[in-house]
Amino acid sequence: MTILESAADEAIAALAAESVGCMQALLDLTVNYLKQRNQFGGPIGRFQALQHRAAEMLIELEQARSMAMYAALMVSEQDPIERRRAMSEVKIQISKSGRFVAQQAVQLHGGIGVTEEYAVGHYFKRLSMMEALFGDSDHHMARLQTPLVHRGAISEEPPR
Repeated sequence: MTILESAADEAIAALAAESVGCMQALLDLTVNYLKQRNQFGGPIGRFQALQHRAAEMLIELEQARSMAMYAALMVSEQDPIERRRAMSEVKIQISKSGRFVAQQAVQLHGGIGVTEEYAVGHYFKRLSMMEALFGDSDHHMARLQTPLVHRGAISEEPPR
């Protein structure tokens, strides 16, 4: 295990935790907005379709939270291959969940969601930026599909 590999895995675990915090903030802002925004004679949060979208945001958030906890547990794994596999799995799910939650928050807020004065747009940008850090989903998916040598060096090359 090299120091750089270990540091990258720790950084992915930290990003996972930060991503969950951003997603939680987005969900909280969105639910509050749905309760406060009035249209058609009442709060828009009374519409079942919007409630379902908020519930789907919660499901993605909880999946991400579980993966962040998994990352925190696996960051100290002594087997570098198992640790790197776990971090790739974490990165894929966190990216998927972050993208979904951020996109739904922007959609449910409408135009105000992307203004500079409102936090939703800032969280959206932060989650988008974190998705690319330490390898995007495609990189980590390819890494999971590549067979790794168990007791040797970790191979980044696909089998021939």
